[in-house]
This record gives sequence, structure tokens and C-alpha cells, in this order.
Amino acid sequence: MPRIQPVMLVALACTSVVLYARVAYGHDYPTVDRVEFVLECMQRNDGKQEFLYKCSCVLDELAQKFSYDDFVEAGTAARYQNLGGERGGVFRDPPQTRESAKRYLQARNEAMKHCAVPR
Repeated sequence: MPRIQPVMLVALACTSVVLYARVAYGHDYPTVDRVEFVLECMQRNDGKQEFLYKCSCVLDELAQKFSYDDFVEAGTAARYQNLGGERGGVFRDPPQTRESAKRYLQARNEAMKHCAVPR
């Protein structure tokens, strides 16, 4: 049986740690988008400091379920579904867009419940 060299063992261990970190923390979102999400969430909850952590928790939960591009697309669809007129039709009418928004809202509501964020 061939012997594994120490260098290969270290490389394998490092790769395992990196892969675990990616799985454990989900998709990476740009910092500015993380900050905007958390600040908006905190604002909806009277700007209380305790929601810094709770709203970050919500975003971490979403990042485990959505790639960044899917998060932006689904979040935008969910936000503008109720927009009136033709402009709102882009977010209301296509079945794929409606389904994406529905999935996002369900995931967000579950995350908010898990992270103790009331609204």
C-alpha cells in the first residue's frame, strides 16, 4: 500500500477545512449587500442594537439557501411584487418570478423565526 506523504496530508487537511467552511457558511455575499440587508432589517425593528446579530443571523440563513445572484433576483421579485401597473407586472406575472419570490419569502420567514426577528 502506498504511503501518503506529509505534504499531501497537510494539503488534504487544508482542502477539507476550506470545503467545510464553504458548506457551513453558505454562499458568500458582497459586504455592502450584507450591510444593507442588516441595516434595513434593524430599521424595521426600531434600530435596536440587539437586531444587529439577529438580522445577521437571518442573512446567514438565507446565504445557506440562495446563491448571491438568486438572492438578489428573488429578493427583488418579492419586494416589488405589489408594485402597481406595468412595471409591477414584471415581478408579478411570470410564473418563474412568482415562484422565486414565494421561495424567498418562505425562506426569509423561516429564518426570521429561527433568529427571533419579529418583522
